[in-house]
Amino acid sequence: MLKTTIIHPELIQALAEAGHGARILLADSNYPVTVKANPEARVVFLNFVSGMIGGVDIIKALVETIPVESAFYMTPPDGKMPEIVQEYRKLIDASAVFEPKGRFEFYEEALSPDTSLVIASGEQRTYANLLLTVGVVQPRA
Repeated sequence: MLKTTIIHPELIQALAEAGHGARILLADSNYPVTVKANPEARVVFLNFVSGMIGGVDIIKALVETIPVESAFYMTPPDGKMPEIVQEYRKLIDASAVFEPKGRFEFYEEALSPDTSLVIASGEQRTYANLLLTVGVVQPRA
């Protein structure tokens, strides 16, 4: 049994395979994961029913498991940071770079060959997409 809060076997494997610089796309329930993400990326479906499993719960588990170096978030047409993204920001290490991207810019970033994992969530809030870059695990002292 694992000590991490994530116990989904396919997700654990994909996270273990994602090294420094790899990207992880957290997609809300409206995101077109089959056409707006790297086609070579592994897709893990955590969207059991509408509203489950939500983005905040997924981010909480991810930040306990991987270091986050940076994140892109999708901005709505008004350019404001969505409320859910503000929640994500509170959960991610303050030293991580956090950058906005317009919808189509975000799609281009997600299509990058660096995107190795796509997590399809049941998050219903719009513009709840986040593209994380995996950081470095520092050696133990």
